[in-house]
Amino acid sequence: MKNHGFTFRKRLLSFKYAFQGIWTLISREPNAWIHCFAAVCVLIVGLTVGLDRGEWFTVIFLIGAVLAAEAFNSAIEALADVVSPNYHEGIKRAKDLAAGAVLILTLCAAIIGLMIFIPKLDF
Repeated sequence: MKNHGFTFRKRLLSFKYAFQGIWTLISREPNAWIHCFAAVCVLIVGLTVGLDRGEWFTVIFLIGAVLAAEAFNSAIEALADVVSPNYHEGIKRAKDLAAGAVLILTLCAAIIGLMIFIPKLDF
């Protein structure tokens, strides 16, 4: 394998491409819109109830993890659609597994969120 060398320009371009990926996620993926809406709601409630430093760390980490999982899922789906535009049971399985991974993480994040927020809410 060739070593193409480290250049500052290449590193800057890698950030450009990464930000393009984030923009693609939030501008074109409907499930990411749902996650972003939920994240904004959680951040607003967090500011309202006064989370401590550790709670903010947890909330921000979970928001990032869910959005990253959604990005991986979207990437797998996009790649699978290019590789096999027609129905294929193996592609369906891969897409279902990726979507399931996002759902597992989202449910865990929701449970942890409830554990953080419910004690802070006055009912």
